[in-house]
Amino acid sequence: MKMRWIIGVAACAAAFGAQAQYKYIGPDGKVVYSDQPPPANAKVLEKKGPPPQSTGGPELPFAVKNAMKTYPVTLYTAGNCGSACSEGRNYLVKRGVPFAEKTVNTSDDAVKFKKDLGTDQLPVLTVGGTKQIQWQQDGWAGALTSAGYPLESQLPPGYKNTAPVAIAPPAAAPANQTASTQGSPPPPPADTGSSPAAPSGDRPAWFKGF
Repeated sequence: MKMRWIIGVAACAAAFGAQAQYKYIGPDGKVVYSDQPPPANAKVLEKKGPPPQSTGGPELPFAVKNAMKTYPVTLYTAGNCGSACSEGRNYLVKRGVPFAEKTVNTSDDAVKFKKDLGTDQLPVLTVGGTKQIQWQQDGWAGALTSAGYPLESQLPPGYKNTAPVAIAPPAAAPANQTASTQGSPPPPPADTGSSPAAPSGDRPAWFKGF
C-alpha cells in the first residue's frame, strides 16, 4: 500500500513538473516546480515558454489529426465555377474535414493549376496523393474514408478552416525601386484573360469546367 502511495505521489509530481513553467532551487535548497516566476535571488534551473497552441485553434481529435498528417486535404475552386464548388465545400465542412482551399481566378492561376493538377476541370479535391476531379460525392466520400477521416464531424465547436488563397499569388514588388520609377504613375493593369465587368455567370476564356 505504501509503495502504491509513493508511486502515485511521484506520478503527480512528474505531471505537475511537465506543466510547470519554472524550475528553480528554493530557499530551503529543494527543487521547486511552479507556474509562477521564481524569487529574484533564486537559482533558476529551467524556464519554459508558453505551451504550444494548435494551428487549428481547439485541440483536434486523434483520428482527424492522424489523417491530416498523412493525407492532407486541399480543395481547388474558382469564384465562378457554379454550384459544384459550393456543394463540394459544404460537404467537407459538414463532414468535419479540415482542408486548405486554393482558388483559380486569373490566367496565371489557370496556368499553374493545369501544370500542377493536369486538368482544367473544377472543382478538384486532393487527399494526400490522390485526386478527385469535379464534384462527385461518392468519389470524395470514398477517398476521405480511405484516408481515415471520420464519417461524421468530430471537430470542436468554433473550428474554422484557413481562408482561401490564390493558387498563383502575385509576385511582390521589388524593394529597391529606382528614384526615376518611384514618381511615375502606375502601369496599366495586365490582361488577366478575364473581364472584371462580365455579368454574373460568365466564365473566363480559360475556364472549361462547366
